[in-house]
Amino acid sequence: MQMRAILERLIAFDTVSSRPNRALIDWVRDLLAGAGIESVLIPDEGGGKANLYATVGPEGAGVMLSGHTDVVPVEGQLWTRPPFALTEEAGRLYGRGTTDMKGFVACAIVVMLEAAQRPLKTPLHLALSYDEEVGCLGVGSLIDLLEGAPVRPAMCIVGEPTGMMVATGHKGKIALRATCTGREGHSALAPLALNALHLGADFLTALRGVQARLAESGLRDGDYDVPYTTVHVGKMNGGVQVNIVPNACVLDFEIRSLAEEDTAALIDEMRALAEGIVAPLRAEFPEADIVVERLWDYPGLGTASDAGVVNFVKALTGANGTIKVAYGTEGGMFAKRLGIPTVICGPGSMAQGHKPDEFVAVEQLARCEALLGALLDRLEAGL
Repeated sequence: MQMRAILERLIAFDTVSSRPNRALIDWVRDLLAGAGIESVLIPDEGGGKANLYATVGPEGAGVMLSGHTDVVPVEGQLWTRPPFALTEEAGRLYGRGTTDMKGFVACAIVVMLEAAQRPLKTPLHLALSYDEEVGCLGVGSLIDLLEGAPVRPAMCIVGEPTGMMVATGHKGKIALRATCTGREGHSALAPLALNALHLGADFLTALRGVQARLAESGLRDGDYDVPYTTVHVGKMNGGVQVNIVPNACVLDFEIRSLAEEDTAALIDEMRALAEGIVAPLRAEFPEADIVVERLWDYPGLGTASDAGVVNFVKALTGANGTIKVAYGTEGGMFAKRLGIPTVICGPGSMAQGHKPDEFVAVEQLARCEALLGALLDRLEAGL
């Protein structure tokens, strides 16, 4: 099958992270099997989602291509084209996941099928994961598999959209939750109660102060569009109705950190700020509290600009320089947990990701196919 036909099938699978991806994974497994390529599936507990790992060529380290199969929701977005059907217009391919990142996955599948027809001296691996869009949660079991393998890949290319530039780094992310406890009461007697929403607002203000400090005097890495560690509150819930003083409020927030940032100290600072808000209130309201808990995280990626994997992929693309990207990937986990040198390089721009009428340019996919074709030539020659 050609790349466009494969991409069309991939887009047709509604693999929003809240839904199963197994139909897509089974389809890819069967497609690879038709070319004599065996795949290992690593399902989740319910069996509705799975990672896939496949290898072409001899035993050995080789090169791993990595991508995720889940996409973000389309609800609430004003699409002018069907999100789960591929539409081509004016050199662009539209559909949810075309850029992030089924375009690369389609190219990677094509090169695996081509690799099966060639006498490789160095192996090519394909790793497809799930639940990347909700915090790189699914890839952990695939990493566990590789951790126990006798030989790990020598390098990894994560195909997130970079405009086919070679990216050496991204920030790490920590998702956190602050649970604020006050005392309920009738709104007519509001001053006699403790409004948990007010506690949440005070804590949010404190977090904004942390962000202002980081922006003004924190660590800097000029390779990023936002060159400092960021703190962002994405969700705040509390209250039942207007005539009840709420006794609970929950804030979900995140830290996106530079590699050198002491995130443990940053979280300690936030907890101290939370305690500073509620401590003066406990004489009258002993139950007053703001508890900050860590929900999940993934590490940043910081591959040296002169690393072997960087020079190797730059040679495949013809690039002279490197970039860093604002979004996170599973690449940091491959590098930190498995010690696999990793770069990010894929078709499209994340400026199109997560938006209505998401698209990838046909020209970008052609460049990706060219890179992977050059990679295949190197693997046949033995690197």
